[in-house]
Amino acid sequence: MIVAVLGTGTMGAPMARNLAEAGFEVRVWNRTIEKARAVEGARACETAAEAADGADFLLTMLSDGDAVEEAVSGGVLDGNAVWLQMSTVGLDATERLMKLADDSGTPFVDAPVVGTKQPAEKGELTILASGPRDARERAKPVFDTVGARTIELGEAGDGTRLKLVINSWLVILVEGLAETIALAEAIGVDPERFLETIAGGPTGPAYAQLKGKMMIARKFDPAFSLALARKDARLVLEAAERHGFEAALVEVVARKMDEAIDAGHGDEDMAATFYASIAGR
Repeated sequence: MIVAVLGTGTMGAPMARNLAEAGFEVRVWNRTIEKARAVEGARACETAAEAADGADFLLTMLSDGDAVEEAVSGGVLDGNAVWLQMSTVGLDATERLMKLADDSGTPFVDAPVVGTKQPAEKGELTILASGPRDARERAKPVFDTVGARTIELGEAGDGTRLKLVINSWLVILVEGLAETIALAEAIGVDPERFLETIAGGPTGPAYAQLKGKMMIARKFDPAFSLALARKDARLVLEAAERHGFEAALVEVVARKMDEAIDAGHGDEDMAATFYASIAGR
């Protein structure tokens, strides 16, 4: 089977690499062609249309809805490939992309992923698959290669809704952790002792260990950038507003993220929101 992967950034590149290693014929395209050429085992294409020509699956993994829409414009959607839209783009953009797929007669699977760089490299992502059942069944070999678990949902759009709920939880968790680590330092508690105390118990999710160690060491190699996490917070807020829900905590998180981004930390890991909690100290 031929898989065209549009977007070979932090997530798309390892997904494409895993597909190639599993025996798929993989074609890749990226706006920065050097990133596409760096994917071992895949054929880099100059245009998205070249990558998609004759493919069985079109997998999009790009930064936002506008980037996805731009990538699939110009004859990329021909009704033959199953479109696996795996980027996190929010409700409004997902609906726009669904219409593009419908207008072209292209089967559309809304399948955002849970996980960052390391799970993508190991093929251990969680896939939130929604859309036509037959298209999801056809995509199972792809999902089984890039992910460790596929959550089967309903109509297209359901995957994006669940992803927004998960992202709300994650950005609140990381911001709360940042303030907690900063508080520990401010009042003379060793934050390492805090992490040791909560480890393995109901108050100590693994994510706290991962991001907390980054904060303590002030080393924020990006598994998922703060700028992209801020984009995800915006998508949560847009969905909440659309449904008349006040996402008060996410609003606070977004402001703190903005402070850290304005201080120059947008390209670092999302845990770098920690800098907003220690500003002025």
